[in-house]
Amino acid sequence: MLKKPLTVIFFGTCLVNSLAPQAGLAAMRLLELTGARVRYPRSQSCCGQPAYNAGFDQQARLVARAQLDALDGTEPIIVPSASCAAMFRHDYPRLFADTPGQAQDQARAEKLAARVFELCDWLARLPDLRFTDHGAPIRVVLHQSCSARRALGVAEQARALLARLAGVEVVEPERATDCCGFGGSFAVKQPEISAAMTADKAEALLATGASVLISQDLGCLTSLDGYLRRLGAEIKVQHIAELLWQRVTPPELATPEPDARAKGRAA
Repeated sequence: MLKKPLTVIFFGTCLVNSLAPQAGLAAMRLLELTGARVRYPRSQSCCGQPAYNAGFDQQARLVARAQLDALDGTEPIIVPSASCAAMFRHDYPRLFADTPGQAQDQARAEKLAARVFELCDWLARLPDLRFTDHGAPIRVVLHQSCSARRALGVAEQARALLARLAGVEVVEPERATDCCGFGGSFAVKQPEISAAMTADKAEALLATGASVLISQDLGCLTSLDGYLRRLGAEIKVQHIAELLWQRVTPPELATPEPDARAKGRAA
């Protein structure tokens, strides 16, 4: 088991920063709940995965070097995305391997890779972390990304965290290991196949009767949420960090959701 550090570095990911900053804030608050001091390097940007997956290694290395500089240090790096964490842990060392003149960068990449943890994986490693669930009983369906299941092998950690919440029932859809269809550039290069996979996954998730859909990866959630909205489905879609933070926050300290605040101002 890992000991809780004095300081951790938080890598927000470009998707979280752009599309769901509330998920990033929730993740950082959860980390602070463990007693850690959270450092957020402002020069961080994208992990470089889009360029790398598309075959643009040179461009990916430029992005990767910027992150090596931004995340330099010895502290654990916590990432609220299994996809980005897998890029750091597995693909960064490969990106600089056997490349002339890149020995120093490869050594830096290997050191960084050893410091990277996906958020749920990190929290689940803290044996003294206890949650008090302040929410009403709910049923949630957990979608675990291909990166969480296969690239990192941290799928069970998310379920273990949710098991610490007394009022949360977690259900699993049929064909739970199927991909959501997003796959980054795959959704752009193979839109018809991607859309069909997303539809199959969304229908299976809805069939569980859960009121909330959660995942460790915002890419999956964004794709599924788009389809569910077009269906007019009422299921709520959240990053797991949001759900965890909302459940463990006492009602008197909870911050209303953005749409609730807007309604209050309108009234």
